[in-house]
Amino acid sequence: LKMLGEEKYFEEAFTLARKALSIGEVPVGCVLVYENVIIGRGHNRVNFYKNACRHAEMEAFDEAFLWCKTNCLSFDDVFLKTTLFVTCEPCMMCAALICKMKLKRVVYGCPNDRFGGFGSVLDVKETFGHTFPSEIVANCRKDESVELLQIFYENVLHSFRLTLIRSY
Repeated sequence: LKMLGEEKYFEEAFTLARKALSIGEVPVGCVLVYENVIIGRGHNRVNFYKNACRHAEMEAFDEAFLWCKTNCLSFDDVFLKTTLFVTCEPCMMCAALICKMKLKRVVYGCPNDRFGGFGSVLDVKETFGHTFPSEIVANCRKDESVELLQIFYENVLHSFRLTLIRSY
């Protein structure tokens, strides 16, 4: 990470990812940081809301929009100086939002080989000619990110097997 102080923001993203895991959501956590202040936090809540769009990044952006409004600041100005920390590469939908909102920087854990929007599947920034984010840092604490996802998918597979066994 760019500065040692940024590790605390990434740790907060992991705390949120573990919270998501504990409630049966895909373990992805996200924080938005503006001038060393966390202005938005989020973890996946797709199952909770029964809404496929409620990714960690969307949750964090909702909080950040409210923070900007509460502090009488323009989100356009704030996001130009904001870094997003997320435990897994944003999907194409979230990557498009990040580019449109002109975030300064994105730091993510593991690649998203199924839906990744910053190069693993599609590079939204390049494909659509966006100039933001100006910096993308990949593979920060990658192993830890992958481990959380493996735990989740092992639990899902185990539950599926139990369901199959009970149905016979």
